[in-house]
Amino acid sequence: MKPKILTTLPGYSRTLLAQDVLAGVTVAMVALPLSLAIAIASGADPAKGLVTAIVAGFLISLLGGSRVQIGGPTGAFIVVVFGVIADHGYDGLVLATLMAGLILLVAGFFRAGNLIRLIPEPVINGFTIGIAVIIATSQLKDLLGLAVTDLPADFLPKVEALWAARPTVSGASATIGVVTMALIVLFRRAAPKWPGLIVAVALTSAIVAFTGLPVDTIASRFGDLPGTLPWPALPVVSIDRLIELLPSALVIAFLAGVESLLSAMVADRMIAGHHRPNAELLAQGAANIGSSLFGGMPATGAIARTATNIRAGGKTPVAGLVHAVTILVVMLVAAPLVGYMAMPALAGLLILTAWNMSEPHKWRGHLAERASDIFLLALTMVLTVLADLTVAIGVGVALGLALRLHRRNVPASDWSDPDR
Repeated sequence: MKPKILTTLPGYSRTLLAQDVLAGVTVAMVALPLSLAIAIASGADPAKGLVTAIVAGFLISLLGGSRVQIGGPTGAFIVVVFGVIADHGYDGLVLATLMAGLILLVAGFFRAGNLIRLIPEPVINGFTIGIAVIIATSQLKDLLGLAVTDLPADFLPKVEALWAARPTVSGASATIGVVTMALIVLFRRAAPKWPGLIVAVALTSAIVAFTGLPVDTIASRFGDLPGTLPWPALPVVSIDRLIELLPSALVIAFLAGVESLLSAMVADRMIAGHHRPNAELLAQGAANIGSSLFGGMPATGAIARTATNIRAGGKTPVAGLVHAVTILVVMLVAAPLVGYMAMPALAGLLILTAWNMSEPHKWRGHLAERASDIFLLALTMVLTVLADLTVAIGVGVALGLALRLHRRNVPASDWSDPDR
């Protein structure tokens, strides 16, 4: 359970500090537009994304069990957060995030980190692809500048509303969104170590600002961003509220635990290292509690930002601390500039994020798996999109574990009717 930073600090050198600072600043430039876009897509104020990246990102790096893990708000939470805000308000989300943090602390204390690896991989792939589909669909409105007043939360009514609004497509918005996506892909291929996300969004947002295109920006839709962190405060707690929000808190804790450990395992393969799963769970718990106290959103380890950190030369958790401090500095001194970011540019960024979440390079491999795994993946994906993430995870895990027992040829039970 020992935080990795305590292992890496002995013998820490100026050379390592220089590498970590450069990597931390680089990943902050990637995390900044992503955090804003994820908050907006979740139905929250964009400033909440920055608060989460700063507070939770700092705590995940300070207390986590990975050398290079970068934490913050991620796309996997968009569906859950949007639903919680719609049903219980933003104050309900804050309390659910606090509860999820406490659940993760308990899980880490009882060393449940290794148990998460028992979740069937088709279930993880299925709900990840399902979440990606929902995210991409939800961003079409801003990408195309569609005139839709209230976009339904459910998938099929949402598709119907978007289709009905197709005559209102804005050429300016669509152009800005598509150009942003093209620039992001170009930068990833031509200069993968550069923070291409912020450069692409900044370039197209600058075009909107200087040409006066009729395109929504963060400031025009949400007003000016705050230039300081809010003071920490406890949410209002009652027994009825705790019971009401417990299912949402369990889903948030599950997603935070799974995604953080998946990200840490990916990082281990990239750096030939070994993370500490229980320390990682404890860090996720502390980060979500900290984020909720500052009015932030749920957070977890982010695979894309962690990979960016590694490619940029990050060696220790100090890079993650620098990443959080850099976003704080931007919030303190450049909040008005952030408000100029164009909504179609952020929508394009999230659509590409959803595409990457679905891991299209693995699709052919998924289809080559045994028929039962393909069915489990497809069922989890469909339930995620059409029903509910909680239902999808519950049904997927239960069915996956049953299939695993069946494959191990567990002998049939010799249960008999009780003698009454």
